[in-house]
This record gives sequence, C-alpha cells and structure tokens, in this order.
Amino acid sequence: MLRLSSSALLLLSFLLALPQARAEDNAGPANRAEATAIIAGLRRIVTPEGIERLEAVDINGTKQWISIRSRNAANPVLLVVHGGPGWVAMPTSWYFAQGWDEYFTVVQWDQRGAGKSYDPALASTLTVDQMRRDMDAVIAWLRAETGQDKLFLLGHSWGSVLGLDVARRHPEWLHAYIGAGQVVDMRESERRGWAWAMQKARERGNAAAMQELESIAPYAAAGVAVPIADLFVQRKWVNAFGGAAFNRPDASFEAAAIALSPEYTDQDVQDVWKAQDTSVERLMPSILETSMASLDRVRAPVVLLLGRHDINVSSEVAAEWFNRLQAPEKKLVWFENSAHEMLVEEPGKIFLTLVNEVLPLAQGATDKTPVDQRP
Repeated sequence: MLRLSSSALLLLSFLLALPQARAEDNAGPANRAEATAIIAGLRRIVTPEGIERLEAVDINGTKQWISIRSRNAANPVLLVVHGGPGWVAMPTSWYFAQGWDEYFTVVQWDQRGAGKSYDPALASTLTVDQMRRDMDAVIAWLRAETGQDKLFLLGHSWGSVLGLDVARRHPEWLHAYIGAGQVVDMRESERRGWAWAMQKARERGNAAAMQELESIAPYAAAGVAVPIADLFVQRKWVNAFGGAAFNRPDASFEAAAIALSPEYTDQDVQDVWKAQDTSVERLMPSILETSMASLDRVRAPVVLLLGRHDINVSSEVAAEWFNRLQAPEKKLVWFENSAHEMLVEEPGKIFLTLVNEVLPLAQGATDKTPVDQRP
C-alpha cells in the first residue's frame, strides 16, 4: 500500500486546492480583452534568441501589417500567404500554427486591403498585378530584415496563386514552395465544383439546391465571364455539402476564431469582413480567369498540401497538374479528413508535415530530425 509522508500530503493538498481556489475567485474571461490576453500569455516568446514582432511595414507606399514569431532567429523563415482574397490567416494562427515558431521564423502578412491592412482608400489599387508587386516587396523586406537569402513560402488558396508565381519567377528566393489548396485552373475547378454540388443535390433530393444551381448553368463556360453572384451560388452549395470544410456546412467555425486573436484589436475584428468583401469585389473577377495549367516546370522544390475532400478549389485539378510538374524535388501530401481548410482541419498533420517534410529542404538540412534535437 502506498504511503505518503506528511510533507508530501501537505504539498498534494495544496496543489489540489490551488486550482479550485482560483476558479472560485475568477470564473473566466469576462470580455474579449481578457480572453485574448490569456492566449497572448500562452504564446509569449521568452527565449533570449526569440522574435515576437507585430508592426505596420511600408510596402510599395502603403501600410501593411506583418507578424514575425520565432523561438530562435536562426530558424528558417516561413512566410504564410493567406487566401480569400481577404481571408486572412494571421488572426487564426494562434490556433493552427501552434509550435511552428519552435522550428521556423513564422511570418504572417495581412495583404493590401485585408485584415489589419484594411484601408478603404486602397480599394482602387487592388489588382492582381499590384498584389504580385507587393508579394515581391514583402519578400525583399524579409530577406533584408532577417539576413536570410532564402525562405519557405506557404500559399493557401488565393495565396497559392501569388506563391506559385514567385516560385516560377524567383526560385532562387526559396528553399521550397508549399501550396495548400493549390489554385491551378480556376474555371475548370469551378465547373467541377458545380457538377459535384449538383450531384450531391440530386442524391439528397434537395430541390432548392438543384433549382439554384440550374439557374446559373452553364456555369463557368469557356469564354464567358463568371458573375460574382453566380460564384456565390456555386459556393453556397459546395460549402453546404462539405466541399470547403469536411463534414461541416461552412467555415464559420474558423471565422469565429478571429475574435480571439491577440494580434487583432476590436476595430480590426469589425473591419475584417468589410475588408474581405472589398477584396473579393476587386480581385475575384481576375482570379477567376487565372490558370497555371500550362506551367510544367518549377526550378524550386514544391510541396503540395491537398484536402481529399476539397471541392472549393478542386484538389483533383491540383493533383493532375502536380503529376505533370517537373521540379528539383516534389511531394504531394493528402489530408484525408480535410477539404479546403486543412490548416485548421488537421493542424497536427500540418505541423508534422512542415517539420518532417518541409524543414529538411532548407539549405544545410541533412535529415528529418527537428533542429533542436540534433546532436
């Protein structure tokens, strides 16, 4: 029979009583400020070699917000380029990017007109060409700021358009390009999404879905501009049937996490949806005409992260393109329990993939052992 000394019993009783006493004194955060302070405290970087920066940077004459987080400034830089357009990643990274900063110098960037970088006066400057120029300027700033000539670039959804374009034009800037929910041929993706949603509607006998989808047919036909209103109809039913988030009717669970972002002020949270609406209005017509299908060679390593159930941006189209692609190294990782939002749907597998498959591609990496565990 286990016997405890009186001192051990005293310590045990104290440890057991302490949480209860605190729970009675403080039932939990009373408002958003208290909740975000708790999250910020958990994430605080205290290592002597660490970086924890959040600042507005001059990018092509505009103020754009960048977060840099790392437990060690020598970690390879990983730039995250969010999707949407306007679907910012910085305010949900407190959840999906846990642990990344132990192995990478993680950079979150709110693009021109999006998230913390929202400015109604910039609406007329939101063009795909301008976003490409901003992308180049952000990379130039990061290379100068960190002293690292190469970085990892992770582009999600719309961000994968910008990211793959960088890999095409400037492979010398990259350890590797990582495409999550990779956009390849938007029209083909849209057509397949419409057909999938219609099939699901018929299987389920959903008359309302069939009627609305039929009203926009033939959808994304060659040579015909896709009205934004028609896009919203297609997305409505693709999302409702689980094509954006696996086994969920939409991605509102992810959007709700923005309210808990320690990087975002109350005003930022209020502005984020106005910013997204503006980005979609200004950028989506051009994005819908985007095709990288003819790109068959990239001179940087390429890693694709694809959700098995992604219909929002067809993972089938991306996988078909990947099979044709020639690159110094390439790897396709399937996320079997994800659709388009694999960063938040399977964050554990994302983390392991980054550490085991991506990190070794940095110059000088010779194995798959995390950097702080090497002898």
